[in-house]
Amino acid sequence: MTVFSQETDNADLLKVIFTKYYKNEKAIAKGRLQLLRFYCQKAPNNPEVLEVISKSDLLKKNADEIKKQMFITAEEDWSAAYNILFNNQNQYLKSKVNDCLSFEDYKVVSDKYGENNQRLMIVHRPIYFASNNFALVKVAFYRSIEHNSGCFLLFEKINGVWTIKETLNEWAT
Repeated sequence: MTVFSQETDNADLLKVIFTKYYKNEKAIAKGRLQLLRFYCQKAPNNPEVLEVISKSDLLKKNADEIKKQMFITAEEDWSAAYNILFNNQNQYLKSKVNDCLSFEDYKVVSDKYGENNQRLMIVHRPIYFASNNFALVKVAFYRSIEHNSGCFLLFEKINGVWTIKETLNEWAT
């Protein structure tokens, strides 16, 4: 798989994720506060992936391929996929997502407006498997030390379009 096609797939996954989680957000307008923000870095995957594998027959069948990608630790960000997604398209969705932030920038915004109403969406590095026809992506929401949530989204590429097939390991604190 070429780097460009990987970034195109990443952009397509982001569009599905953003559409799912930002659909109820109001577009940014003068005097209106956006509550949901996007973390720029691709968060690395961790051993929680093993727990998710154990709960799905499809993931069990592809466990070796998934595990090989699980501990890739190269620092990557979403900027290439973000730019593909929003380069002269999807502008209404972009008005909801706005720019991505570092964790430090999120803390500044959160402290300014009160951390209990701000959320940071963290999208982990996608794990592609089964000839790039499936992807496993962890999505988490950070509000404060005490209030967080997340899940794994299992995607299937059907006729060239990424679709959420299943939500796994949902959690909230």
